[in-house]
Amino acid sequence: MIKKDAKIEVLAEGFTFTEGPVWIEKEKMLLFSDVPANTIYKWTEAKGKEVYLKPSGYTGQESRGGFLGSNGLLLGKDGKLLLCQHGDRRIAQMDAPLNAPKTNYVTVAGEYKGKKLNSPNDLFLTAAGDLYFTDPSYGFEGGDSDPKKELSYQGVYKMNKAGAVTLLTDTIAQPNGIGIFPGGKTLLVSNSAENNNGWYTYDIAANGFLTNGKVFYNAKQEKEPGGCDGLKIDKAGNVFATGPGGLWIFNKTGKLLGKIKLNGIVAANCALTPDGKTIYITASNYLLRVKMQ
Repeated sequence: MIKKDAKIEVLAEGFTFTEGPVWIEKEKMLLFSDVPANTIYKWTEAKGKEVYLKPSGYTGQESRGGFLGSNGLLLGKDGKLLLCQHGDRRIAQMDAPLNAPKTNYVTVAGEYKGKKLNSPNDLFLTAAGDLYFTDPSYGFEGGDSDPKKELSYQGVYKMNKAGAVTLLTDTIAQPNGIGIFPGGKTLLVSNSAENNNGWYTYDIAANGFLTNGKVFYNAKQEKEPGGCDGLKIDKAGNVFATGPGGLWIFNKTGKLLGKIKLNGIVAANCALTPDGKTIYITASNYLLRVKMQ
């Protein structure tokens, strides 16, 4: 899967904390978030890093800090950019073309049963148009005890094509990365809660609800820096998941195939190119690339 002489390239650095990368094949560009900087950057082979959108996740007037910017990014069915916005506590769509970005945002999902979401973190869109997303508490300046927090839990949700939001589970302490295996029958979610690192799978029932939750891989005892964060699943069902120490690679049954070790740099998320030959990794204040084949 990965050639033995593959190198970890530093494509760009000097960020605050990088997250949420998405490869845009049509534009041959990578978009990724610098969460504390409230900025989305663009990276291309020709020009390197450039500011793409600012503000990206918090558009309020009141000054604040913490993880306030965008996190997970995704292309919607109509080719428009979807953003998990920590500060604005919603999933939004950029109401502008990809090649002419503007800070015009439309709310896609912002509430559940009349209460504001915590801080949507990562998202996955199915071929049928269902949007799955995680909603931990990392976007609050005060964490779980922030007085602005309206929900008593951190949830995993599904929004259908009609816009109806359903809570799928509230049992994961800090749900983070999310993906669905090829075939559409199994959901994978990471838990990045301190001292509770791991990945879980759930069967997606015919009615859309989750059943048969179980541990995919337990990383609670790992001592390397970093938590179980963003992940991607390739066409063969292999999982590329950021975790303690770097990027973990599993097959679809949860067997650990190997790791890309980052030597103290905290890996946060990753993005695959459509041909599966290249992976981009957002980690601490870096943007990294590994040409795997």
